[in-house]
Amino acid sequence: MKSFEIYNQQPELSFLREPTLSFGHGQTTADPRDGLMLYGPFDSRKMKGQVNIGVIGSSTQRRYMIEYLQKLHGPVLPSETARPFFPGLETAFGIHINLDNIVEIEVSDNEVNKYLSYEDGNQRVHNLTNLFADALARYVREEERPVTLWFVVIQDDIYKFGRPKSRLPKSDGNIKLGLKKKQVQGNQSLLFPEMEELRDAYDFEINFHNQLKAKLLSEKIVTQIIREGTIAYRHLEQDEKKIKQLAVFDSAKAWNISTTMYYKVGGLPWRLGDIREDVCYLGLVYKKLNDDPNNRSACCAAQMFIDSGDGMVFRGNIGNFFNPKTKEFHVSEKDAIDLITQSLEVFKEKLGKGKYPKEIFVHAKTYFDDKEWKGFADAVEGKSKIIGVRIQSSGAFKLYRQFSFCVPRGMMMTVGTTKAFLWTKGFVPRLQTQVGLEVPNPISVEITRGNADIKQVCKDVLALTKLNYNACIFADGQPVTLRFADSIGEVLTAGKNITTGILPFKHYL
Repeated sequence: MKSFEIYNQQPELSFLREPTLSFGHGQTTADPRDGLMLYGPFDSRKMKGQVNIGVIGSSTQRRYMIEYLQKLHGPVLPSETARPFFPGLETAFGIHINLDNIVEIEVSDNEVNKYLSYEDGNQRVHNLTNLFADALARYVREEERPVTLWFVVIQDDIYKFGRPKSRLPKSDGNIKLGLKKKQVQGNQSLLFPEMEELRDAYDFEINFHNQLKAKLLSEKIVTQIIREGTIAYRHLEQDEKKIKQLAVFDSAKAWNISTTMYYKVGGLPWRLGDIREDVCYLGLVYKKLNDDPNNRSACCAAQMFIDSGDGMVFRGNIGNFFNPKTKEFHVSEKDAIDLITQSLEVFKEKLGKGKYPKEIFVHAKTYFDDKEWKGFADAVEGKSKIIGVRIQSSGAFKLYRQFSFCVPRGMMMTVGTTKAFLWTKGFVPRLQTQVGLEVPNPISVEITRGNADIKQVCKDVLALTKLNYNACIFADGQPVTLRFADSIGEVLTAGKNITTGILPFKHYL
């Protein structure tokens, strides 16, 4: 145990019981699927009945989506008995979709196929996202029929060729349209107005998902992007063996899509069962603005969660936050003050019923430097107590035991009064199996600023692994404060001059 000598304490193993979740009628249980089937969602009284859904895509993709939504209203049985069946949208969540009242927006196959043939990735993705973003924005501005959630149904080729470094196969039908690097980076005006229009595409990242989400932030349009292969593989696949393999995941997909739908239309599927009143958790988000390793420019943001699971995301400033030597991000003292001040006011106005939180736990993947932390501390003075927690994946060691399964999820090894290793993956008695195929690695949890009980901090982190509303699973390997940090940062920096206010977490999923 030489590696732990610096803590002047022998490692101590203990077990944290599985955090419970709260569902309808005040009932609690540990597994989201058990809770939804037995008691219904937490917001069953607030959110029930018909929900307003829209579908955008080509006629074929829209048909696939509507057929799938129809199936969700009935039970979806697993092809393997080990997987829990899905009882149906209304049975599990108490909501239903009027299939005759779905708003539909056409995005023609001809236009999609035209842009899919663009060899230049920036031009390809920019034009494809505009097809959907412009049509959705136009509907919101011109139509009166309310739509709470839009399903954006895309061809698998959009996913395949709408990602960074994706390249089209060589073909005589490919369209070579774009600008040279010199023309993109230059400040001089280009010869033709059409070329100036082409330049806009290079202000955005080559990523269909992130770019579309970023373009819709200012309109506050909530979307769920669905690949046709996810919901219509029986129409698309010819190989019976492949169809059988994909059918194994039917019930899991039904749970995931329905849970996300319920959350995005305004309901809370579940919340933490062991509530710590007036506590909030802040996950710091950083994203570099340039691939140049020596460039220091980065965007900072924060995602805030309270005990109920409600989350908000707000963008901070852009500055020289990246250190090329340490490969770490740290905001300036002023930006730290701005970030925490926003957090406090958002909590007070929208989440905390007119009061500041008693405690703020700031989760980050790195240590906090002195100037950064001084800004955080100054911002909360006289209002809240603030604690800095560093959370990282750890591959330093593994624990083995002489049983059929690996160490259980919830195992904690303290190596001092401020640091512990926590197993957020491992054997789960309720599932009678382990999450993952390999012997799990722990995550490192360390209180680096402020004072708190390390066991309580680990309990909180373990609980926060159960607040991923983008999937209906027993638990995640990371707390929600950091689970989506990278993807949120990518949406916020998917284009230049992305404008957004303080928005709920659901806009980024």
